[in-house]
Amino acid sequence: MSEAGVGVTEQRNRSTLARLVVSACLMFGFGYALVPFYEKLCQVLDVNNLNKQEGALPANTQVDASRSVTVEFDANLHRLPWSFRPVTPATTVHPGQIVTIEYEITNTRDAAVTGQAIPSYTPSAAMQYFQKLECFCFKQQTLAPGETRRMPVAFLVSPSLPKDIGTITLSYTFFEVPGASAAATPVRPAGGG
Repeated sequence: MSEAGVGVTEQRNRSTLARLVVSACLMFGFGYALVPFYEKLCQVLDVNNLNKQEGALPANTQVDASRSVTVEFDANLHRLPWSFRPVTPATTVHPGQIVTIEYEITNTRDAAVTGQAIPSYTPSAAMQYFQKLECFCFKQQTLAPGETRRMPVAFLVSPSLPKDIGTITLSYTFFEVPGASAAATPVRPAGGG
């Protein structure tokens, strides 16, 4: 390739590099300028406005504050060596309101025991309007000998609950899971480890 050809190629490469650098700077500047533009646009359209005052946020429209429902809590054991009780025996809630309560459970046996809680509702028609968000009944519970545990239940009563239902009883019955306790207990090696 001749010197003239190399010179033309170098000139084209420099020209291309200069265009790329200018383009990169323009793209960076455009992206940087979009931030205040985007914030202003969101503020005007009242979309994703993070500059609102805390007190200015709209109220949760899912909560029906015009009515209250009493929720009673019950605890039962089926041949299980535990003590089991709700920490709060009853509470009053507004439909749509998220509430968290706790149950307390103690293993009174001198060995680990695994149990599973099964819920029931009174009246039974209330079951479809009672939504548990967090519950110890979702999985088996293994308690060490003498262990006491507080377990939360987070729930809400649907605003579509019929108006004639003013009280709901949530009852849990714990059943022992045969064989699960032995599997959950660590085996110690012989020789006193």
